[in-house]
Amino acid sequence: MAGKNTRIVAVANEKGGVGKTSMVINLGAALSRKGQDVLIVDMDPQHNATSGLGVEIDDDAISIYDLISEPGVHNPLDAVCRTEWKGLSVIPSHSDLSGAEIELVDEEGCENRLKDVLADLIGEYDVILIDTPPSLSLLTINVFACAGEVLVPCQTQPYAYRALEELFDTIDAIKEEINPGIVIAGVVPTFFDQRTRISTDILERLQSDERYSRYVIDTPIRINTAIAASADVGKPVVFYRKSCNGALDYQALADAFIGQRVKAQLVLN
Repeated sequence: MAGKNTRIVAVANEKGGVGKTSMVINLGAALSRKGQDVLIVDMDPQHNATSGLGVEIDDDAISIYDLISEPGVHNPLDAVCRTEWKGLSVIPSHSDLSGAEIELVDEEGCENRLKDVLADLIGEYDVILIDTPPSLSLLTINVFACAGEVLVPCQTQPYAYRALEELFDTIDAIKEEINPGIVIAGVVPTFFDQRTRISTDILERLQSDERYSRYVIDTPIRINTAIAASADVGKPVVFYRKSCNGALDYQALADAFIGQRVKAQLVLN
């Protein structure tokens, strides 16, 4: 498995409720169905990506919190939990991660803790997908510091659309000050409902907005109750109900993602 050209992709949006964790779980699962070796890294203290993959963590398990709070103590490979689906693994999160910002804020190089952890995993996976907290924090900065790409889910609603500007400004700042190689892999419209005027209007705005249009991936994720139901049972929708709209949309997104042989346009020209 070693020797792969690993893509490290942050799935991020500073606004909550846009389908960020669902995208991490279901895009990762769809990629694994297409033969990719995928590692999901759960950097959200709410650990929904962990539970959404049906992984239960006991107190003795090594979590991402242990890896970034005790550098060099644990082997990152020992923290990897294989799911029941071939090619899909996760480094789990833990609620203790919420205290990491206070613990690490005065530590030298604190923004590069995750980068140091993932350095040992480069070449082991085709894709490392990282779930992020729904806010700009030291945890999010750690993710942006090590990611080569950012995939942005954007709910097709006005508040989510307006929040994109702040996220793009944040990525611009990260690019200038911490990680000059980071690019935006794409903006993915989520919770799309073609029956409503507001949803179609926001999609049209995304596709026509000068700042965002070149990033919009033409595979919107339609609103689909099966996605929520699959999360409730800890099973990605592409395995839970393979023919539903949610599964089909994530399979299409995976095809688009794999087809990106050249990285997306740089955030700063």
